[in-house]
Amino acid sequence: MRLGIDLDGVVADFNAGWITRYNRDFDGAVGLGDVTDWDGIPNATHFPDMAAFWAWARTLDGASLFRHLDPYPGSVDALERLAHAGHQIVVLTHKPHWAIHDTFWWIAEHRLPTTEVHITDDKHLVRCDVYLDDAPYQVRAIHVSRPAATVCRFVRPWNRPVPGVADVADWAEFEALVTALARNAPRLG
Repeated sequence: MRLGIDLDGVVADFNAGWITRYNRDFDGAVGLGDVTDWDGIPNATHFPDMAAFWAWARTLDGASLFRHLDPYPGSVDALERLAHAGHQIVVLTHKPHWAIHDTFWWIAEHRLPTTEVHITDDKHLVRCDVYLDDAPYQVRAIHVSRPAATVCRFVRPWNRPVPGVADVADWAEFEALVTALARNAPRLG
């Protein structure tokens, strides 16, 4: 099956990455639990809005914040197992234009088992059998646009359940779901 996998908040630990860097750069005390809303970063920091946050995140040590993120524990191993089982890993991520090169660098450095990467805000245009995302607006858009596909919400504090969407709490749960779906007749969203 084609598995449409988001990066930030799913494979790459975006919040831990920016919070660690922010606390170091600004002598801050932001914790992982302080961000509970999508685009809620200004509520936890001194940044007046997301534009100011992105201006800071754009250049850190000669690369954007996206170059410096760690993968969630077990995420890359899970993708490798899924690829080894014959599934096609399709990376679907939305990035600012200035982070595109750092995104490819990150994918290569962490050796994600993919031959297909789409950097787009229109993830629903890429046909997959199963989608995994944490962005509330993406989960809804994909679910509406791809009713034959299985859409999974990676459960995070900043997203809420969507009727008809599978909730996935961790990578083991996602692997189990994909394995169960693979036992059924193939379908394309």
